[in-house]
Amino acid sequence: MNFFTAASLIAVSALSGSEAFSISSRTVQTASIAPSRTSLNSASLYPEDTVTFQEEIKTPQEIEESTSAKSYLDDGFVFGLEGSGLERPRGKVAQVVVEGDTLASEPWQQALVASTLASHLAFCATAISHLNAMNSGNAFLTGAEAIATILSSWVIADFGSGVLHWSVDNYGNGNTPVMGGIIAAFQGHHSAPWTITEREFCNNVSKLCIPFGIPTVAAITLLAGPQHPLVSLFFAIFCALEIGSQEFHKWSHMTPKQLNPLILGVQKLGLTIGRIPHAMHHIAPYDGNYCIVSGFCNEKLDSSGFFRKLERVVYSLNGIEANAWKIDPKLKEKTLAGDYSP
Repeated sequence: MNFFTAASLIAVSALSGSEAFSISSRTVQTASIAPSRTSLNSASLYPEDTVTFQEEIKTPQEIEESTSAKSYLDDGFVFGLEGSGLERPRGKVAQVVVEGDTLASEPWQQALVASTLASHLAFCATAISHLNAMNSGNAFLTGAEAIATILSSWVIADFGSGVLHWSVDNYGNGNTPVMGGIIAAFQGHHSAPWTITEREFCNNVSKLCIPFGIPTVAAITLLAGPQHPLVSLFFAIFCALEIGSQEFHKWSHMTPKQLNPLILGVQKLGLTIGRIPHAMHHIAPYDGNYCIVSGFCNEKLDSSGFFRKLERVVYSLNGIEANAWKIDPKLKEKTLAGDYSP
């Protein structure tokens, strides 16, 4: 063996040992990565290979957190969205969504509803009395103005119930200040819509006595003054109808056999929301037919894309998506593209 041959063998041996040591070091380094993340980059072993492979392994805690059901108190809770926490039970079983809620009327609910509706009636009577005095006792003129005001309030109340229903169905959760209880009840209602038929009257409408109660009508009446009795009458009727809208809503989930013939007649006249018109709302993604006083405004609002336009405005202001968008991503794409058609 000559000198050059021996030198070549020594060089090859040294190089091979260096590569083996380098690869071994990288292998040890890769193995030292935290157990929840295992990464193998082929480029670190073979520089000529530009493809990178990465495998992610979740820890048991991460798996539990990602699959655990959300409650109505969680941000991002949407009934109808996979993993939302509420699923439609089999059969017509009453399902209480809000923890501690009941279907029976509590004494405080009875007192709240009775005092609120009695006060609204008193505001109406006072307004009509002032109106009659302004009309010098002309009963016909007073009656005509009062009826026109009540009818206009009925239409606007239906519109208002739609805006309220849309907002609580699509935004917020059980932790939202003031409106949290209403939001949780409306959003949870989609999981077991027949539950509302089991609620007693005062239990059903008491939550709406907070935003549409005595302080609201009293403040408006005070601001309007006795010289504007029609304003007081309009808002007293409006607030009373908004409170009653939840009971009208309840009737729309009941069968004809369950309803009093008088109530059934009122529904057929279109004075309150009917069963078939409201059933259209309970089709996912719950993006239309929100009005629940009479449903008079539903067709116009839905055909004009009114609520889609509102959702786009909200999204442009704060980036918050409507729950209907989360259930149906195509609705989001369509709305953001400027297509507001039903």
